[in-house]
Amino acid sequence: MIDELLPSPVGTGSTFVDYDAALTALYPQEAAAVASARPKRRQEYANVRMCARRAMGELGVPPAPVLSGGRGEPLWPDGIVGSMTHCPGFRAAAMARSSAFLGLGIDAEPNLPLAEDLLEFIALPQERARVEALMRSSPGVCWDRLLFSAKEAVFKVWFPLAERGLDFTQADIRIDPGSGTFSARLLVPGPTADGGRVEGFDGRWLSRQGILLTAIALRRTTGR
Repeated sequence: MIDELLPSPVGTGSTFVDYDAALTALYPQEAAAVASARPKRRQEYANVRMCARRAMGELGVPPAPVLSGGRGEPLWPDGIVGSMTHCPGFRAAAMARSSAFLGLGIDAEPNLPLAEDLLEFIALPQERARVEALMRSSPGVCWDRLLFSAKEAVFKVWFPLAERGLDFTQADIRIDPGSGTFSARLLVPGPTADGGRVEGFDGRWLSRQGILLTAIALRRTTGR
């Protein structure tokens, strides 16, 4: 499904099923990183990296370990940008060459309401009002959870570019229910990249098989 939200030539891999073989396929340094983790966490970690290796194959990139940085962000091979996500019942990875894209951000969430009071924590007043209106008009999608997912996708693009955090309330997100798109307007100065300052992001979303997916692909506009 994630491939439907991303342009060519982004490589993707995804799975709805956890495979035990993914654990034995981990590189030694990856296996060491989760050696003391709970079995559920080790399965998530291994299977999302299996997806990453599939994405590498689509790009024609040799398979390589994907370790994590200080904030849990994936550390990609040189010349690659990418993103990974996992939620109950779904794992996915996406990657592209940094010569074509400044960054990627993908996120998957169950199509279930957020925990009580979490919307107030993650959303601006105007975002809450828009979400509440969508909940009344189109109740088949948990719009509060979709907003959360879009904010996660924004952070995953933002962090490698800015090398600093971004609070939930530092980007104003508008979801278009008809087109399957969303936009994020940054409320703080964005990073300078590709010859200019990044002021926001445009993304796409879908709801299928009980999963909400969001994706952002930030293309380069100048050669590199």
